[in-house]
Amino acid sequence: MKKLLLATILLALAIVVPVPAMAEVNISIGIPLPPPIIFPAPPAVIVMPDTNYVYVVPDVEADMFFWGGWWWRYWDGYWYRSYYYDRGWAYYNNVPSFYYDVDPGWRGYYRDHNWYGHPWNYERIPHQQLKQNWKSWRNDRYWERQKTWGVQGYQPRPQQQKKELRHQRQEQYQQRPEVQRQRQQIQQQQRQPEVQKPQGQQQKQQQQRQPEVKQPQGQQQRQQQQRQPEVKQPQGQQQKQQQQRQPEVQKHEGQTQPQQKHSQSKGKQNQGESKNKQSQEKPERENAEHGEHGR
Repeated sequence: MKKLLLATILLALAIVVPVPAMAEVNISIGIPLPPPIIFPAPPAVIVMPDTNYVYVVPDVEADMFFWGGWWWRYWDGYWYRSYYYDRGWAYYNNVPSFYYDVDPGWRGYYRDHNWYGHPWNYERIPHQQLKQNWKSWRNDRYWERQKTWGVQGYQPRPQQQKKELRHQRQEQYQQRPEVQRQRQQIQQQQRQPEVQKPQGQQQKQQQQRQPEVKQPQGQQQRQQQQRQPEVKQPQGQQQKQQQQRQPEVQKHEGQTQPQQKHSQSKGKQNQGESKNKQSQEKPERENAEHGEHGR
């Protein structure tokens, strides 16, 4: 009964949960999940100037972003993402590419309504409006062309300056204590010696890894015949098979023996007949000789 119940639950999960989500859950095994953030209502966001359409949640202390259709969280040196702002977080094994475009001092600029010396009249974007329009805003370059990011007198930075800022922010990120701690943990896991396996198991693995050499068809058939176990037969049946396997020469020999005997007996009869003829011819010759002398 328990096995049937467990199989039913697994089948339901396979149907309801999509494959990518299940893969993300497997990746996050062993990584702690971030503490939940309680929202009384769906959070509003603001768009960050000079980014590839990155939105931030300004009303929470945690770093929480929306970009590319995903919600992103940074916590204790780890990155997480989800399709939802309040659940379904899964570990993301990298730093999102958008993050180095975000100015680390954005919270101060948000508080002062000032972006590098220019008034910053940002808009608070409701959750439902973000969900419906984020794709079209990105495709049409809405915030930079029509709204100029909400910054008065905004002038876009040159590409070279953007690259230098990204490189500088990347170095600053790598110097964070939680990021260095995470890197050390990964290095320690990589340095752990590999557990030695029993000798027999190693030999089996080596044999499995060796490529199979193809042999000619005739040689394969011979090997298969040699590998087949010999079936023992009863003694009487073996004798019958041995008699059947004897060459037919013996049969011919047996057949020629009566013929030889018959030829020998026939020769003896011929010899006897010649002797009788000689004995009969001898008196006749003697009688003839006597008759000639009487004359």
